[in-house]
Amino acid sequence: MTDRTVADILIESLPYIRQFSGKTIVVKYGGHAMVDEKLKDDFASDITLLKCIGLNPVVVHGGGPQINKVLDAMGITSSFVRGMRYTDDETMDVVEMVLGGKVNKEIVARINSKGGNTVGLTGKDGGLITAEKMTIYQEAEGDNPPEIIDPGMVGTVSRVNPHIIHTLTDQGFIPVIAPVGIGEKGETYNINADLVAAKIASALNAERLILLTDVDGLLDEAGKLVSSANAATIHGMIKNGNIKGGMIPKMECALESLDHGVQKSHIINGTRSHALLLELFTDSGIGTQVFRDNG
Repeated sequence: MTDRTVADILIESLPYIRQFSGKTIVVKYGGHAMVDEKLKDDFASDITLLKCIGLNPVVVHGGGPQINKVLDAMGITSSFVRGMRYTDDETMDVVEMVLGGKVNKEIVARINSKGGNTVGLTGKDGGLITAEKMTIYQEAEGDNPPEIIDPGMVGTVSRVNPHIIHTLTDQGFIPVIAPVGIGEKGETYNINADLVAAKIASALNAERLILLTDVDGLLDEAGKLVSSANAATIHGMIKNGNIKGGMIPKMECALESLDHGVQKSHIINGTRSHALLLELFTDSGIGTQVFRDNG
């Protein structure tokens, strides 16, 4: 790369740095980017840089592979209900230990090693996330009647108290949040990280919600990246089957955040080096940006 090319990239990023200065960017960190050592370093550097140039990044992380590894070592068999881990009391103990302990603190340490000032939290700290039990309604199929499925201690977010996040960001810290919430009676719930990221972004009136995945973003029926999409486009792609499986709840989270104050949401490929910077600070970006129907 020549000096001129570096200069061009820096000049291209300048208006975006100005636009996002002082704004909150919520990033859901997950997928292969949490496993590959080089990608983990890239992510930590990107988050540190965002803070250094005046943005307020907030990280919400997953940890499914790490949870699987510990459960397997303990001889605990995982089962899944419509893509969600069935979470009994024993599994919940492991989820909380892995997400709030090992995974969270590893992310904190790595960002700190790049010069960031980071604090690790779970949704139980400071009353950040109040949760309630999720119930799953299975519609009737053929001769099978509809049923209510119990996923165990899997929760949904009923309330977010952003005070602790504001306190940390105002003091120059980067919050790193594990997606565990607390119920009204003190019970602990395992919550989908995309959902938590969307709810926190909404509560913070974030400028951007960015969901890291292992794919480039939304793809059309020809397999070509859809660089921008609004709600009407997304609902149409779900209806015709172009959006399916695990991408559906991600898109639902992205759309919900837009209805509650977030300016734009992004689905990007976290397996690309420095994906965050490429999406936020270049004209073309690398993933799919989701915007309101009115633009």
